[in-house]
Amino acid sequence: MSMRIAPHSIPILTTFDPPPGMDIEQVIGPCWGITVRSRSVVGNFVAGIQTIFGGEITALTELANQSRNEAMNRLEAHALEMGANAVLSMRFDSGELMQNTNEIIAYGTAVKLKQKV
Repeated sequence: MSMRIAPHSIPILTTFDPPPGMDIEQVIGPCWGITVRSRSVVGNFVAGIQTIFGGEITALTELANQSRNEAMNRLEAHALEMGANAVLSMRFDSGELMQNTNEIIAYGTAVKLKQKV
């Protein structure tokens, strides 16, 4: 299992401060990216088998990674639509919508950054 993270066209940072050498020119507002995923019958079966033997449940780990990547891609798209060139204070949240169905959200603050003078 490999975790590949797609490069983003804008900085997406978990910090509240801009990166070194940059200032916040404008705070645009909250932005987010949401995905809703369910586990397949096969995924549930494989996860059930893996719980018998213990250890990491790789099928669910991969699903979680894919879901977070999709939420971040949608976060980036939303920020760009808003006119931002960066996202600060990015976080993840998740919740169960119904049995075997989870919502994963990446959210943060869309901002316009500029070079320090």
